[in-house]
Parts: sequence; C-alpha cells; structure tokens
Amino acid sequence: MAIVKHFITESIKRTEIDEFLQKRLERAGYGGVNISKTPLGTHIVIYAMRPGLVIGRGGETIKELARVLEEKFNVPNPQISVSEIEIPELNAYIVASRIASALQRGVHFRRAGFWALNRVMEAGALGVEIIISGKLRTERARYEKFKAGYMPKCGDPALKYMRKAEVHVQLKPGIFGVKVRIMPPDAKFPDKIQIIENLPSEETETAEEKTGEEATE
Repeated sequence: MAIVKHFITESIKRTEIDEFLQKRLERAGYGGVNISKTPLGTHIVIYAMRPGLVIGRGGETIKELARVLEEKFNVPNPQISVSEIEIPELNAYIVASRIASALQRGVHFRRAGFWALNRVMEAGALGVEIIISGKLRTERARYEKFKAGYMPKCGDPALKYMRKAEVHVQLKPGIFGVKVRIMPPDAKFPDKIQIIENLPSEETETAEEKTGEEATE
C-alpha cells in the first residue's frame, strides 16, 4: 500500500508542476514537460515554441523556475533544459490552447475545431481527434467531436505514441473543455503491412545467369 501511495503522490506532484508551468510559461508557447530522476538530481525538459522566453536574459527565468520547483514542489536538485517545438501543430497541448484562445475571441466552436483539424493533418499527423464540450448551443452541456485519419483508442500504439492534452477555458455560458489526441507521423502499427516492389524474381535471375554463361561460351 505504501508503494501505491508513493506513485499516487508522485503523479499528483507531476500534475501540479505541469499546471504551474502552463500558467508561468504561457507566453513562451508552453507545450509540455518531461520529468525524470537521475543519480545527480531531477532532470526536467520543458518543451516550448519560444525557448528564449523560458531561459530569460542571462538565464534569469530558468534559474527562478529551478528555485521555485525546489522550494515549492520539493524537487531535489532540478536541472532544467529547454527543447524547442519544431512543429507546433503536432503538439497536443499547443493545439488545444489555440482552440481555447479562439473560443475566447468569439470564434464559433465548429470553425475552430475544423481549422485545428485541418492544420494538424496538413502537418503530417496520421490521425487526430478533437472534442469540444460545454454549453455549445443550448443551456444543456453537450460535446462535439472532430475526427480525421487513423486514431486507435487502445493497444500498444495508443499507449506508446498518442499525444493528448486537455485545456479548460472560462466563457460567458460556462466552462468549456477542449480535448486533443494526435497520432504523430512516426507512429508504428503492428497491423500495417509494407509491400516491397520491384524485387527481381528467381526466374529472372536464372535467365540472366544462363544468358551470361552463353555469352562466355
């Protein structure tokens, strides 16, 4: 039971750190965080569209983040590195944040959903699913789903490759939720068969060998 409690506590801490970085690095185009423990301390990788805003002038911002993570969240010896997001359309959190921002500006939810769907598929994703929930048109809450491509919901590909994020936004009718699931172009599926064409057959090789022997004689 102590082991279960330990993992639950660690998961809660990771979620709190993620929420803190979302608010703190919103201007930098925050796209997620990866936390791993090392013998020297805790290695934290922050993904952002504008790494310069995360680092700050002379590294001031990143040093402040390390101090807050160590004091507030009890992260031992945090070592922070920043990774730039090359294709923002393949990052689930950035796509969800853009949809939420569009809803705040008054864009219709269907227009925002289809716009994001097309942008993600044009970026090369194998599949995408966007769910916008809330009081969309009536006083009763409902949800609208936008799907394209191939999106498995279970199995090893879904656990290993799927990128997902959820963002909430406060509007006049109430709180809207935006869920985004993206299957990246480098995902591999066990049921995908690759056909190799233009291979020389055995008969062709035999005929070529006979022709070569006759020419030698």
